[in-house]
Amino acid sequence: MAVSRALFDEVMVPNYAPSAVIPVRGKGSRVWDQQGNNYIDFAGGIAVNCLGHAHPALVSALKEQGEKIWHVSNIWTNEPALRLAKKLVDATFAEKVFLTNSGAEANEAALKLARRYSIEHFSEDKVEIIAFNQGFHGRTFFTVTAGGQSAYSDGFGPKPGAITHINYNDLAALEAAISDKTCAVLIEPLQGEGGVISAEPDFIKGVRALCDKHNALLIFDEVQTGVGRTGELYAYMGTEVVPDILTTAKALGGGFPIAAMLTTTKIAQSLKVGTHGSTYGGNALACAVAETAFDLVNTTAMLAGVKQKEQVFKAHLATLNEQFNLFADIRGKGLLIGAELTEQYHGKARDILVAAASAGLMILVAGPNVLRFAPALNITDEEIELGFARLTTAIAEVLK
Repeated sequence: MAVSRALFDEVMVPNYAPSAVIPVRGKGSRVWDQQGNNYIDFAGGIAVNCLGHAHPALVSALKEQGEKIWHVSNIWTNEPALRLAKKLVDATFAEKVFLTNSGAEANEAALKLARRYSIEHFSEDKVEIIAFNQGFHGRTFFTVTAGGQSAYSDGFGPKPGAITHINYNDLAALEAAISDKTCAVLIEPLQGEGGVISAEPDFIKGVRALCDKHNALLIFDEVQTGVGRTGELYAYMGTEVVPDILTTAKALGGGFPIAAMLTTTKIAQSLKVGTHGSTYGGNALACAVAETAFDLVNTTAMLAGVKQKEQVFKAHLATLNEQFNLFADIRGKGLLIGAELTEQYHGKARDILVAAASAGLMILVAGPNVLRFAPALNITDEEIELGFARLTTAIAEVLK
């Protein structure tokens, strides 16, 4: 069968508008399309491909597990799932793990757990959730409503209730909104989709203190920031705050779909047998790949390398800014970096993304005014140099 971009329009639901480029092969941070054109990947499958494409250790783990057992459901457990959960527990604050398939499902589980825990331990009306404007937590109806971008949740009928949104980094707003009826505060330690905005240290400490004051659980959505992305294994480790529940996905499987919700033994007790579930959660293939990816990322050398590459990326962006006077701000942590366009170039982020693809570079945007970069954590200096050469060409083309 001949496969082309036109086939997408013929057979796929039209909620995506993918590029005309169809990637067919990748190695490291390089990708080739159907025509043999090559690209440098600064997108990482939206912060997913933490070890690039076709990493030999991940390929080996997949092949090895593929010859053993693929799927048994949660009527039985399996060895890769238990090994992965043990490594997550040993490396973090958590004592218990719930495995699932996507960040949205991990956040769904976190929100359901927070409400159930609060009802069981406090009162039936302790169900209110506070989240933040411009936040993003997934596309299930519960999580997309918790996300602070109403354009994603409008048009589907009545939304789940008892969810309040306030401005990020506004501690006074949180203090005004939180009460003893609040069961949880859901927050990204660094907003990705919302523009690559970091939580200020005093703000995040204040959030923790207010949660403690009102017996509310603090949920960290680390779907995008987790598994080495910020130069810490999880971003909370670079703060003075420990959450009650943490969600992780994207990079967890290095490209294979998997996610997890992490929490304490005390909180986890509220998900008794039968209260929640996932058919594919803890799938043996996914967990075998994730275990290998986790081992490769969770090293001193890899995490230090992410912080070093952050400086390289930001230096290249500063050089671009000297040349084009294009960016109002360059921000982010580790290899989750945002470059906000000046007011003169507002609305041009997607134009630059398209031009970059034509020049042989894959990048992301975070809204209409921010270029976003989330490359593999092991991207080489040579790949970074070549990628920025191509980005320079793309920007020149858009601005001419």
